Amino acid sequence: MTTPPRIPRHLAVIMDGNGRWAARRRRPRVIGHRAGARAVNLCIDFCLARGVEVLTLFAFSSENWGRPPDEVGALMRLFVNALEREIDELQRRGVCVRFVGERTRFGAAIAGRMDAAERATATNARLTLVVAASYGGRQDIASAARALAEDVAVGRLRPEDIDEAALGARMALSDLPPPDLFIRTGGELRISNFLLWQLAYTELWFTERLWPDLDDATLQEALDAFAARERRYGLTGEQLPVGGAPATGAIPVAAAATDIIGR
Repeated sequence: MTTPPRIPRHLAVIMDGNGRWAARRRRPRVIGHRAGARAVNLCIDFCLARGVEVLTLFAFSSENWGRPPDEVGALMRLFVNALEREIDELQRRGVCVRFVGERTRFGAAIAGRMDAAERATATNARLTLVVAASYGGRQDIASAARALAEDVAVGRLRPEDIDEAALGARMALSDLPPPDLFIRTGGELRISNFLLWQLAYTELWFTERLWPDLDDATLQEALDAFAARERRYGLTGEQLPVGGAPATGAIPVAAAATDIIGR
């Protein structure tokens, strides 16, 4: 009997290369962002077809506010248009939409549309689409630490009770399985302040392909690479249960202190 391929429950993606894609065609950067929006739909369809449960896309970082004002403005217009244009289709496909990041920086109009998209799709269960917008991993950790400090200050929590679980429960995506596979397009080999806490044991995969050029073959290549890896979570291969790594999201407690070589 053939064992079915391992599929990541949670796929996290940095969609890099829109600007370079446009520059190679001597077009404005906004044209690349528009082309990148089409790749988002392709990625969503791929995840739905393969049974991926959660797809988290890094759409706009907390640092991206420092880009030229005309580019930021164009991105905001694309963001609003996508929310208005795609929400009915996402609803039809059974996609639940969520946003993480500093929502207040977007202004009332965009924040209102984000809230409306979340409410409209809240009961969908085929795929959870998390859009990280005005998000930064360090910001996320600082926010969680601040929440813990506030709990200690009012007596809801003792300092000695603060541990990884307490901090993790206050991080973005705490109610979702941690990312199994991270993909970055565009050829850069870094995670750029994306999900710093959540990516602790995530498998990383990089491709030179620019985001607007994404296709099913590239995504399948990433899934094939993921399926071929042995996920040890700090343990040795001999310690793993028969058939492979521990269940996704069930990282052994011993992994924090055992066999740190070979993670």
